[in-house]
Amino acid sequence: MVAISPAAEGIRTVDGVPLKIKLRRAERMRKIKAAALVAPLFLFVVVTFIVPIVLMLTNSVRNTEVAEVLPRTASAISDWDGEGLPDETVVRAFVADIRDARDNQIIGKAAKRLNYDIAGFRSLLIGTARDAPSPEAGNLLDALVTIDARWGERDYWGAIKKASVPYTAFYLLAAVDRTIDAQGKIEPVAEDQAIYLDAMERTFWISFVVTLLCLILGYPVAYLLGTLPTRTSNLLMILVLLPFWTSLLVRTTAWVVLLQREGVINDLGIMLGLWTEPLALVHNRLGVYFAMTHILLPFMVLPIFSVMKGISPTHMRAAASLGANPLRAFLKVYLPQTLPGIGAGVLLVFILALGYYITPAFVGGPRDQMLSYFIAFHTNTLVNWGMASALSALLLAIVVVFFVVYNRLVGIDKMKLG
Repeated sequence: MVAISPAAEGIRTVDGVPLKIKLRRAERMRKIKAAALVAPLFLFVVVTFIVPIVLMLTNSVRNTEVAEVLPRTASAISDWDGEGLPDETVVRAFVADIRDARDNQIIGKAAKRLNYDIAGFRSLLIGTARDAPSPEAGNLLDALVTIDARWGERDYWGAIKKASVPYTAFYLLAAVDRTIDAQGKIEPVAEDQAIYLDAMERTFWISFVVTLLCLILGYPVAYLLGTLPTRTSNLLMILVLLPFWTSLLVRTTAWVVLLQREGVINDLGIMLGLWTEPLALVHNRLGVYFAMTHILLPFMVLPIFSVMKGISPTHMRAAASLGANPLRAFLKVYLPQTLPGIGAGVLLVFILALGYYITPAFVGGPRDQMLSYFIAFHTNTLVNWGMASALSALLLAIVVVFFVVYNRLVGIDKMKLG
């Protein structure tokens, strides 16, 4: 806001407009121009970033399939307490709904959703719809049990009750290996179905190891580039950036070729006498570490290098002149000044590693797949958008928590790259 002095209150411009009004108009136009310049970028961020995240979070709790296909059942079963079997009112509404859904050929939508709760529910519901009795017939529950004995089990009716509400925590709980029983209690899933917590732990561990390896390998490279003359360091920087000129898929496939039993690395190791038999270097955790470290290494080198470039060499000479040996001068003077670059590189590499999919899928084995693999599996194979969105929300939450913790411990304001 432009401050107007009392002396300027009565001053007028050449066109007779009071200076105070003229200054306010100029300030208003400046704000409008600034907003107009920012608006395209803001709109781009909203459309490509904010809206997809909101849709993803909505899909992770959205649960309208059963209520849309079986509306009378969803209304009637809401009063059922989950004990025993539902009463005749619920069963009659269910029979009427599945007959209508069968005639409108939309029964598969509800069947697919219920199959997420209990495997085999899809065939049960479609088969029952095909042979459904008339809603006016007597003792409909016995008639359903005659069609399939599973209708005499409480769990199947409980699954319909759970899936009848418009919003549910079913997908989010499933993402952490939990489920809701017919009484609404949260309990662990069966041991053979508990896979996501293991995948989350595996994702954390692989990301941590890859970040550590990138730091160990990247710091000396950045130090070399930062201490060399500018002309030489610029030439060597081309080698660091060279992987960016090749697609991620090609680089990952190249590691499969290099690490296979008949690959270059095994042949070289046998030729040099380092080992006598081909080693299993691919389709396991070791191959994942090799490939991901190679791919993510530039993201560690660049932030550290940009900070090192701004450190004056006189600092180390001053420490030496005061009696510090090279190691002590490095640890006490040089290394602390590079911490912002280390922090930026660690944050960038760790977050990128959390979401990696192609490299573990190609180079790793079945027990080396990270959380992103299951997101792609639910999206492309099972077409289960709710579960894919829940796992994505979980991964997003992990990144946000890590970012907040990092900000508390280190501080984002300290990550100034040069």
